[in-house]
Amino acid sequence: MTDRSTLDLSSRDPDWWRQAVVYQIYPRSFADADGDGLGDLRGITRRLTHLAALGVDALWLSPFYPSELADGGYDVADPRGVDPRLGTLDDFDALAAEAHRLGLKVIVDIVPNHSSHRHVWFQEALDAGPGSAARDRYVFRDGRGEHGELPPTDWQSVFGGSAWKRVPDGQWYLHLFAPEQPDLNWDNQEVRADHRTTLRFWSDRGVDGFRVDVAHALAKDLSEPLRDLGAPELSGEEALAAMPPGTHPFYDRDDVHEIYRDWRKILDAYRPPRMAVAEAWVPGARRALYARSDELGQAFNFEYLQTGWDAEELRQVITDSLATARAAGASATWVLSNHDVVRHASRLMLPPGTDPNAWLLSGGHAPALDEAAGLRRARAATLLMLALPGSAYVYQGEELGLPEVADLPTEVLQDPIWEQTGHVRKGRDGCRVPLPWTTTGPSYGFGPGGAWLPQPPAFAAYAVEAQDGVGGSTLELYRTALRLRRKLLDGEELTWADDAPDGVLRFDRCEGWRCVTNLSGRTVELPAGEVLLTSAPLEDGWVGPDTTVWLGR
Repeated sequence: MTDRSTLDLSSRDPDWWRQAVVYQIYPRSFADADGDGLGDLRGITRRLTHLAALGVDALWLSPFYPSELADGGYDVADPRGVDPRLGTLDDFDALAAEAHRLGLKVIVDIVPNHSSHRHVWFQEALDAGPGSAARDRYVFRDGRGEHGELPPTDWQSVFGGSAWKRVPDGQWYLHLFAPEQPDLNWDNQEVRADHRTTLRFWSDRGVDGFRVDVAHALAKDLSEPLRDLGAPELSGEEALAAMPPGTHPFYDRDDVHEIYRDWRKILDAYRPPRMAVAEAWVPGARRALYARSDELGQAFNFEYLQTGWDAEELRQVITDSLATARAAGASATWVLSNHDVVRHASRLMLPPGTDPNAWLLSGGHAPALDEAAGLRRARAATLLMLALPGSAYVYQGEELGLPEVADLPTEVLQDPIWEQTGHVRKGRDGCRVPLPWTTTGPSYGFGPGGAWLPQPPAFAAYAVEAQDGVGGSTLELYRTALRLRRKLLDGEELTWADDAPDGVLRFDRCEGWRCVTNLSGRTVELPAGEVLLTSAPLEDGWVGPDTTVWLGR
């Protein structure tokens, strides 16, 4: 294991995360060292120089734990291990050591709402039977109906269908996601103690922070009788909005916060303190609670990701997001893509009101998108995001301008959403296609063999090899932007220019740095100042549509 004292020196600033750029790695799709078609930890380690050259501050590893991949790795069989297909704990230690040598922080996913059904605890629960201590670690209940043949409640799984599955002895267990992901019972003290052990285990191995999966779902109202929702067709924010804040049976309950206050004591015991960021799909005012300094400290801002390419809407979301973060004493977070959504080079081109799932089911043909126009818009969105105060989370392949692979054949799909919804929702595989590193080869440099999801031939033009050192390429745009951002960054405020033309966002960050984004569809005059960087060439000194410019004054 890497020496703790060395790791502590890798980050002397306890607030490094407040305006960091964090690069999300989906390990199975980043780089494959052993040629089995699946990305692995040694593959990531070999490619860390790419992240250092890009100029990010940290990398976030999506789950690499033992898993049968019923949900892309978020069905965790051992939260303190490494999936043998991805490597070993020694490989993880080597990755963390190399990242720190390169000046990169390491953030890992923690998945506390559920385990895999292959977890030793769940296997014990199945063997132990109703009323046992082993079953109390999960949420088991008798069914309704004359013979217990009906689920205990009308709760629905995020992936479709009932959130309850019956076991051979007649009881039912709760799974808010896939049936292979039984929900843990956070009223159980053994569950709480085990997660404290997990936090310490990875912190001791050099992890600088944690991304907390489904952070809003841990605490549940399990008092009898369990409450029906009454409107099971409602999910997510719709269901939350239908009830007083903090009272939903299993989402965003007020008592979830005592869990994170307990975690913060552990994270603050390290020097420097370990950071954490919540994945909490809740309205902004509620999201601020997770980001308080005595809890996780930061929370993902999904309102920004869900906002369309509209100047007025973006300005309002940015303003509200900064106010929400400020109220919590946290910094704002910004994200355009991740492993769960359509890549923004495609998503931002969908006409308002378009159902992304319907578009995916059409193979990306209804409507057909202009890929070049999508890339132009994505580049403008990137420079806008990187100019905002707070932390920016970048998803692997963004820096290459990758579009969504919408036309994956149904026979290759891996996301459980496809099967669990009866082939109604196509799922998230299109944003998880392995990265192209070279312009040739069986998997475009992803590994010596093929890739677990097929890459389209068009990926060759997006490969790192095709863009490295090429002026005007998206890769070089990211490198330049991150280098400039590091020099220009000062403070966590912005000032809007109220005289900006309609359809144009213009704000000042700090002395000498102004950002202008033209979303109007027409060419607009460039304000005074030294041009530092543009997402697209200027048009005779004017700013064309779908273009962002950084200016010095």
